[in-house]
Amino acid sequence: MENKFGLVYTGAITENVPGKVNLRPVTYRNKDGIKISANLYLPADYTITKSYPAVIVAHPNGGVKEQVSGLFAQKLAEAGYISLAFDAAYQGASEGMPRQTDLPANRVEDIHAGLDFLLSVDGVDAKRVGALGICGGGGYTLQASKSDKRIKAVATISMFNTGRVRRNGFEDSDIAGIQKRLEEATEAREKFATTGEVVYHGELLTHRTHFTKEQLEKIPAGLYRDGVEYYGDTHFHPNAQSRYTMMSLLGLMTWDVEDQASLLNQHLLMVAGDISDTRYMTDDFFKKATGTQDKKIVYIKGANHIETYWKPEFVKQEGEAVINFFNEKLLQEK
Repeated sequence: MENKFGLVYTGAITENVPGKVNLRPVTYRNKDGIKISANLYLPADYTITKSYPAVIVAHPNGGVKEQVSGLFAQKLAEAGYISLAFDAAYQGASEGMPRQTDLPANRVEDIHAGLDFLLSVDGVDAKRVGALGICGGGGYTLQASKSDKRIKAVATISMFNTGRVRRNGFEDSDIAGIQKRLEEATEAREKFATTGEVVYHGELLTHRTHFTKEQLEKIPAGLYRDGVEYYGDTHFHPNAQSRYTMMSLLGLMTWDVEDQASLLNQHLLMVAGDISDTRYMTDDFFKKATGTQDKKIVYIKGANHIETYWKPEFVKQEGEAVINFFNEKLLQEK
């Protein structure tokens, strides 16, 4: 039986039950008028007469709110937080054309707009608001936190610096190809402007795919192999697409979350797998985040990037780290 809310993670809410965490599908509009689709998670004791801390949760690149961001939003609600997991504009169930546009300015505005909505929810204490970003959502959450001081504490899990990777290649392996990618992005923009045709990069997973061992072995081990299996099979959701518009590179390749990292002055927690091939992005941002006097890294022993999304023993450790962090930094603000 499919989950009533379309959720695909272990232990997901299947229905709203009085006295337990409840989920409310909601919509709101960002500053450009685009309708955003989101899930609002409410604690078991929720009543509009009480005051609650709140956390906004941003999903990975290519992900949707029904996957890992929903998982952690639910865990936060179970710990007494009002939480919001949303689909990025142009992605998932949110509006916006062309589909799978992935521009940093848009993704950061998603977080600002989500905070606008979250702070309008009855019971949310504006003095006790945090932000959690996962993978690419982590990079965009850090960026939003540099300027949006409604965020009092910020946490990331397996942070992915999308601009750096799109510009330099994964692990900075294709710096020589930068100008070629920029030319391709420029050509894609021109084609869209003159013909309306959208050029995409990346494989589009439109259906569940059960990959054979041989098929998986053809994909480089690590982030990409595990990601294909997670998004295409074990945690497949029809709204989650791995592609992005080629012309998005015009914005992505000139952006880097490490730039002006010192503007972030809030409480900071960064969580990453200690053997993850994306760990270098967490380490590098953390070093440059000199504007905060309160920062901490937690390494999950034996965890790869995608495993931090779903593997029970890793999710348990991450959940405890994130909830303890927000409890310490937000509850003291009351």
